[in-house]
Amino acid sequence: MKTDLTRILSVAGQHGLYYYLAQARTGAIAEALSDKKRTCFDIKTRITTLADISIYTSEGEMKLKEVFLKLKEVLGDNDAPTSKASAEELKALFLKAVPDYDSDRFYVSHMKKVVEWYNELKHYASFDFAEPEEMNDEADEESASEDTENA
Repeated sequence: MKTDLTRILSVAGQHGLYYYLAQARTGAIAEALSDKKRTCFDIKTRITTLADISIYTSEGEMKLKEVFLKLKEVLGDNDAPTSKASAEELKALFLKAVPDYDSDRFYVSHMKKVVEWYNELKHYASFDFAEPEEMNDEADEESASEDTENA
């Protein structure tokens, strides 16, 4: 199954990634990728989809999807170093994967987050990312099937 980064969430103050399930009156309902535990996040919670995150490069910005794919090229089937890895190890990894990353604006703390997310996606989702057009097609199919069920 393809991974839709517009539905994978990073939640401020929470460890790990979440899959967006539905909107609630008071916020959003999401499921942790790792243990499938459902949570309702308050409307005031800072929630960001991974599709909206980019890293700084000398050319501008690179979407996280592209960063994950470049890391996968470098790492192959291996996991990324953990967030407890040394700064030098993380910098070396990113120099191989994204040699033009902007070291003045893409910090080691950001690298730690990216490798955590990379490993979580590797274990609980996939790097076969859905394109926006595919997601629109699926949404159209879902609404069409709902319309026929309701008829």
